[in-house]
Amino acid sequence: MSGIIAQNTLDSSGLIKAPTGGGAWTFISKQTASSSSDISFTSGLDSTYKVYLFTFTNAHPATDGANLQVNFTDGSSDLSKQSTCLRLYHTEAGSSPLFDYLDGLDLNNSTSEQTLVENNGNGNDESISGFLYLYSPSDTTFVKNYMGNAMGYQKNNAVNSQITGGYVNSTSAVTVARFQMNTGNVDAGDFCLYGLST
Repeated sequence: MSGIIAQNTLDSSGLIKAPTGGGAWTFISKQTASSSSDISFTSGLDSTYKVYLFTFTNAHPATDGANLQVNFTDGSSDLSKQSTCLRLYHTEAGSSPLFDYLDGLDLNNSTSEQTLVENNGNGNDESISGFLYLYSPSDTTFVKNYMGNAMGYQKNNAVNSQITGGYVNSTSAVTVARFQMNTGNVDAGDFCLYGLST
């Protein structure tokens, strides 16, 4: 059974085995935040893999109400992005459940940062975890698609799950991914990068 799960290709059941010689996730690098202004992956994004996965675990903002964001660059300039953003939200008191489109957190061919989850708390037990896929970052013909889901403990004691998807609307290759808060530092958290062999 362990061999099946080890070679599983993006299937949540863990029961589908990838074809021989492919479908394995390869760990590339890990960075641990410690009062960091940002977490930047400046190497590892290249043509080796067609699918890359970023994970972030227990990211903790220094500032209450901060948004976790990401941006993609070609090594010198932030690249234009087009995106959508949905939210699922529910307070600990059981009130104000929401499922809505976050107009204002989507991007319209903008080089601004992409918000992954907003309004996160900085209490001792509050943190953010999630993932972000980036497809074919080295492609210079097609756009570079990305999608992810981030779960945050909001400052007003609520769970906030945001689903973000979009594309880097540039023929330039993406060589750097930069994670940061929109205000203040990233106090803690593990950020990892993986590549999927196909």
